[in-house]
Amino acid sequence: MIVGDLAAGELRRRLRGSGLRVRIGPVVAEVRSSFGVVESAMAMHYAAHHVATHAEFADFHVAVSPPFGPRRWIKRQSLFHFNGNVAFLPLAATQAFALLEWGLNWCISSHCHQFLIVHAAVLERDGKALILPAPPGSGKSTLCGALVACGWRLFSDELALIEPNGDRLIALPRPISLKNESIATIAGFWPDAAMSPVVHETAKGSVAYVRPPATSVRLAGRPAGPGWIVLPQYVKNAPTELSPLSRCEAFMRLVDNAFNYNVHGRAGFDTLADLVAASRCFRFRYGGDLQEAVRVFDALAAAP
Repeated sequence: MIVGDLAAGELRRRLRGSGLRVRIGPVVAEVRSSFGVVESAMAMHYAAHHVATHAEFADFHVAVSPPFGPRRWIKRQSLFHFNGNVAFLPLAATQAFALLEWGLNWCISSHCHQFLIVHAAVLERDGKALILPAPPGSGKSTLCGALVACGWRLFSDELALIEPNGDRLIALPRPISLKNESIATIAGFWPDAAMSPVVHETAKGSVAYVRPPATSVRLAGRPAGPGWIVLPQYVKNAPTELSPLSRCEAFMRLVDNAFNYNVHGRAGFDTLADLVAASRCFRFRYGGDLQEAVRVFDALAAAP
């Protein structure tokens, strides 16, 4: 059964009661929330995700709920709970689904140490992974959305899950997070995208989410091997340019963007070194021409 198979009343009952257990790639998250915005967002963005039974182990038990006291009714707020404990400062109730997504990012990046985790968008073509490691503001999620719109399989727009001492990346298909100008950019480029209402005045500015393609969710159990490591950089009005990147610098950029490199010790070093050695490495600069950007990456994937 997938989330989209649940009647609205059943989805609400689970979210407000025993919890909705959702399989997201290699993990299961049990989600609870009384917020209507979370309910509607789960129905939209996780429609193709498998509903896990309560007999299956849940990696994370999370909830987004209003605080007690006046804030429950006046200038309403939302709190993220992890295993029954409040994990972050409260946000406005309108940001409840964004808080859930940010909280899940934290859960996975802080606790899934069976993987080496890098802050990167990851896509797949012909069994090979395209890894886009970059800090916020580099345009990686915009580029990720454009590539997904043009047929690349979505692994994740935020977290690269790499098997230690292996050569495989594991898919974690979740909603694509867009911020500020990228929202209108992707809406114009991908008019058929299932996009959430825009939430304004968050800590990251304006935020909206794009539903992951059902095909990407269905194929989440299919890993990918190393293909390309590309450092994206958005520079307004800059020409589109793909240039070679040394493997030494590619390695260091992966380390810079890794969440748990130090946890894995020597195995972390060897894993990233092997990944870089098996990948073609580039730097990509673009100024907003997504059609041209997609052509560059399609040509990269087609090259022998």
